[in-house]
Amino acid sequence: MDFAFFAVNFGYSKSDYEALTKRERAFIYKAWENKTVMESSLIYSAVFTATYNVNRPKQKRPLKLWKKNVIKKADIEIIDENLNVIKSVDRAEGKGWINKIYKTIGLKLPERRDKSG
Repeated sequence: MDFAFFAVNFGYSKSDYEALTKRERAFIYKAWENKTVMESSLIYSAVFTATYNVNRPKQKRPLKLWKKNVIKKADIEIIDENLNVIKSVDRAEGKGWINKIYKTIGLKLPERRDKSG
């Protein structure tokens, strides 16, 4: 029964299925369950919104399907504190930490342009 689930939903072969541990199977089941719940919630939300909008009174505004994320304004005090910490680290240890960050994430360090010309 487990193999049938993996074969139908994920296209696993018998050898692929047998190569999975019990823990891996449990994680796959949970991920599939989360995906199914999320898709069901999205469908419910879309149908509810459409039904409400079709049947709403003329004076009411229609519901929007998607809500925009609200961008919070940055706290200037926290930004100033962070900049002060960065400047003190720069004075004490130099700018080598920037190179380490770029190297760790696999990016090339941007080259600075000469301002004189």
